[in-house]
Amino acid sequence: MIKKIIAAELIENKEIADKVYRMTMKAPQISESFCPGQFINVYLNDKSMLLPRPLSISSVCEDTVTLIYKVVGKGTRKIAAYCPGEVVRVSTSLGNGFRLEDVFNELGGNSKVIALVGGGMGVAPLIGLARMLIKEKKVRGLSDEVVQIIAVVGFYEEPILLEALEECCHRVYFATENGTEGFKGNVIQLIEQNDIRADYYMACGPKPMLRAIAGRCENTGISIQVSLEERMGCGYGACVGCVCKTREKGTSKTKLKKVCSDGPVFFGNEVVWDD
Repeated sequence: MIKKIIAAELIENKEIADKVYRMTMKAPQISESFCPGQFINVYLNDKSMLLPRPLSISSVCEDTVTLIYKVVGKGTRKIAAYCPGEVVRVSTSLGNGFRLEDVFNELGGNSKVIALVGGGMGVAPLIGLARMLIKEKKVRGLSDEVVQIIAVVGFYEEPILLEALEECCHRVYFATENGTEGFKGNVIQLIEQNDIRADYYMACGPKPMLRAIAGRCENTGISIQVSLEERMGCGYGACVGCVCKTREKGTSKTKLKKVCSDGPVFFGNEVVWDD
């Protein structure tokens, strides 16, 4: 599909946690072709800020698109001030998302568990991913007894989106590093101490978390797809500002790939995690 810039009407732009906002917009051009793990560029109305802000798509519903983002700088502060009814310029969906076909082809028809692992704002894309996995299960005629979806998520202090995950996952495990709610610790400690096991992993979050969970999967021979978080410039692959080192399949050769256009989703054993 040809990527283009469109005008989208804001339906909601609401703070749901400290500095965390949920933005919903009417954008059928995006929702019709949505693949979980993709992102869009949001172009600011302030002409002094030329670069767009890439924000991951959390979920879609009919002709609407929902983004969950955190205010971390001047650009996102501007976006947080937009009101329902305003029209914003956004790109159509960008990047390569999670490969659902690979998941179900590998699992086959036996009883399996798919684990969605998220850290911090990396939890946001898991909502749309879980819903698309459910849809794919129905298309393939797989029951809940055959394929179960669980979520394992972690936060520093304030959990977000737990209710949305509980609506589409069989079980949701969560941790806070300061211990205010749930398990005290990080996601990896939560998995280890609760002996959480799955047959396929799909993860999004900070690089140290992704490195750790990818390492566990490699040691146990379990497949994982990871969505890398990287600071992006253009979001289209032109500026080459978000490269990561990858390993060519079956060889020791490495290759630099662009997170925005080649990813952001890669197979865990494809990424060279050493800094």
